[in-house]
Amino acid sequence: MTEPARRTLSARARIIGAMVVLIAIAFASALVLSAQFLSARTDALVDDRLTHAATSFRTFAESPSGRSHFSVDELLTRYLQDTVANRAETAFSLLDDAPHRRMGGDPPVRLDKDAAFLASIADQSEPVHGSYKTTSGTIAYALIPVQVAGDPTRGALVSIQFRNEVAAPLYSSLGIFALAGALAVMGAGIASWVIAGRVLAPVRQVRETAESISETDLRGRIDVVGRDDVAALATTFNRMLDRLETAFATQKQFVDDAGHELRTPITVIRGQLELISDDPVDRRETIALVTDELDRMGRMVNDLLVLAKSEQPDFVVFAEVDLADLVVDALSKVSMLGAQHWGLDELAEGRIKADGQRLTQALMQLASNAVNYTPVDGTIALGSRLVLGGSHGDRLFLWVRDTGTGMDKEAQQGIFARFHRGSSPRQASGAGLGLAIVQSIAHAHGGSVAVESAPGAGTTFTMDLPAEIIPDDHHPVPADSNSVNPWKDT
Repeated sequence: MTEPARRTLSARARIIGAMVVLIAIAFASALVLSAQFLSARTDALVDDRLTHAATSFRTFAESPSGRSHFSVDELLTRYLQDTVANRAETAFSLLDDAPHRRMGGDPPVRLDKDAAFLASIADQSEPVHGSYKTTSGTIAYALIPVQVAGDPTRGALVSIQFRNEVAAPLYSSLGIFALAGALAVMGAGIASWVIAGRVLAPVRQVRETAESISETDLRGRIDVVGRDDVAALATTFNRMLDRLETAFATQKQFVDDAGHELRTPITVIRGQLELISDDPVDRRETIALVTDELDRMGRMVNDLLVLAKSEQPDFVVFAEVDLADLVVDALSKVSMLGAQHWGLDELAEGRIKADGQRLTQALMQLASNAVNYTPVDGTIALGSRLVLGGSHGDRLFLWVRDTGTGMDKEAQQGIFARFHRGSSPRQASGAGLGLAIVQSIAHAHGGSVAVESAPGAGTTFTMDLPAEIIPDDHHPVPADSNSVNPWKDT
């Protein structure tokens, strides 16, 4: 057994032990209270029986049968003969403080032969009652003095109740209760062991899943069953693993991309520096080349960092964005990227929740890409449109259109992949990360980006984003929600 499994088993045993101890304490307390109740009940029964015996004797003495006897001996003898005893009681008579007759039956202890007991009840002229300890337990007794007119003999009836015999039927039920309780505690322990095993199964699965996870494999997950706290724990653990897997995948992708793409410029820089000569012209050319490669490496590293950050929850920060200001400000910035004719196809008005800086970054990246494929006398235009109430809800379309060389269907394949380079000389010299960044920004907003292009007909990149409208006094007019190319209507 492994050490974690042993710890889990030990924790399970501690939990069950604590539960069983608590149940046992509660049951023992119930037994003690029950025993105290039965003891009080026994005392009450003994008192009732002694009272009943005294009442029966007085009734007999006052009856015609009792009054027909003219001596103490005859009265007591006749009463003892007529009374049927049980094991829990007995009685005997005293004549002048000496035992004389005894009730029939076989009592547990012969008190009429116990000198100490006889001495304790001698010379009593008034009724008395009390208790006395014997080898068969405590007994309760009542002494009733008897006198008959014309008979000088002092007599007494001693009625005895054996407390243990009276209590035996009551305590037998308590014994059954104790046995049933002990079995119940054992059953509760077994049931608790099984239930605790089932309850702790997800916890054990969490441990086993955590043990199975390695640096190279974070795919393990816990099957979530039910809606209790343990299921919530398993769900939280799975979400943590999702975040860890995403973080490790992002880190691995970044390392792989950086190692793959930075190897070439580093090799170029090393080669140029190793071959640098003392000639001033050659040194200037080498320094210029090295500086250009370093700049390209810097841009590549920045783009890789953006892509790595795109997998994190804080990649986009949603805030209120004015759509008109967003597109107009982006147009004023991108118009500095090239000498082409810059224009605005359509301008949506309204406010939404989005990350304005990331959307501006995406538009500038698309515009920079368009500059690479559009001749100087060509046109590059930006546009935005809100489509309300469509089958997919409110949508925002942002696009960048150019009149450049365009692309065929084959060239469009994999265009959003990392390090994909087009055929343009300027584009081929880049890192091929721009469109991947645009796609990441669109995905972070819950949307997508698509391209429409044909050779000689230019290219249009469109971001399709869900729009959470912020109500104000300006409501955009709903457009045709089935419009695939919103700029064609302009």
